[in-house]
Amino acid sequence: MSNVCLPLISIHRHRLGIDGKGVTTLVGAYGCPLKCKYCLNPHAWAPGTKYQNVTPEELLDKVKIDHLYFLATGGGIVFGGGESLLHSDFIREFRSICPPQWQITVETSLNVPPENLQKVVDVVDEYIVDIKDMNPGTYESYTGNSNFRVMQNLKTLREHIDSQRVLVRVPLIPRFNKREDLDNSCNILREMGFTNFDVFSYVIRKKPET
Repeated sequence: MSNVCLPLISIHRHRLGIDGKGVTTLVGAYGCPLKCKYCLNPHAWAPGTKYQNVTPEELLDKVKIDHLYFLATGGGIVFGGGESLLHSDFIREFRSICPPQWQITVETSLNVPPENLQKVVDVVDEYIVDIKDMNPGTYESYTGNSNFRVMQNLKTLREHIDSQRVLVRVPLIPRFNKREDLDNSCNILREMGFTNFDVFSYVIRKKPET
């Protein structure tokens, strides 16, 4: 039994065409280095969030129910959060015990120490990178953190894997960037060798009146 645990906050099964190939199961983990202004999952970092520490073996036992779906569709497990790569040791161990046919995908901001990415770069099949904005000032204003590590880790990905295995999400963020900023981010990413983009606009929902 492994000593490495994942702070598990959620498991969402039977996802199709949302976050990778085939039928996938999204595994949400607690912890994030960012505090994005329009965060969709604040429970993934908020103090007091309840989570369950699970070992790779325990997680496998929870998700293996969909083994046949994964085999039939080329799907598998998507690690999200929060920030999935805060738990790179866990992901590496899980990869070593799960069926080799399962696709392993990580949803990540890449704002983690470079060694976290290096631990999994040879075992993860696909990356979904939430880039926010490539402009350092805009990025820090929106996330509360620098994008220095993001740039380091993008270079590592480009050097070690086929860029087609990386989907970069490039959002238009109301009140933080404009269309020309989005275009500039895509141009910088293309110069780095990335071509697979998901370009979209954040929809900011108004809080209900009380």
